Amino acid sequence: MAKELKFVMLLDCYGDLLTEHQRSVMEMYYCEDLSLAEIGSPMGITRQAVLSLIKRTEGLLLNYEEKLGFARRLAKMRECFEELEKLTAMVPDEKLRTKLAEQINTATELL
Repeated sequence: MAKELKFVMLLDCYGDLLTEHQRSVMEMYYCEDLSLAEIGSPMGITRQAVLSLIKRTEGLLLNYEEKLGFARRLAKMRECFEELEKLTAMVPDEKLRTKLAEQINTATELL
């Protein structure tokens, strides 16, 4: 499960750098949870060809992440915002707490 989530996150970060074919196959496999046969059959390619494409594309995504690190930074920012939400709940001033919560929500949406 963690491996699948990792590639979904990488696909979110770097999907636009892939070809349309690579991206669609990865989305069908990781996001729609289709089997290799379910992906390959309508495309007229074998299960092995689908698997090869997925493995090559996984390598590309891992390479992008190694060089750019966007997914890692995004995960750390989410952790920081979660911690800020916890700390905000401890602020006694309701107006300030509300304003902080609004800013955290705005920043989280930008991620």
